[in-house]
Amino acid sequence: MHLRLDADVQKLEAEKLRKEKMKVEEDRDDLKEEYKKIQLSRKKAGLGKTSE
Repeated sequence: MHLRLDADVQKLEAEKLRKEKMKVEEDRDDLKEEYKKIQLSRKKAGLGKTSE
């Protein structure tokens, strides 16, 4: 019985970690998309170029 409880706890922990990983990956993807938008806006505005 004790081993079964340990297995259930490990399954719950593994599921929690999977959900957290998915959330982090979604957040990372959102940040990448936002970064691309900002870079495109900078490029269109001509920012980041040095003037001589």
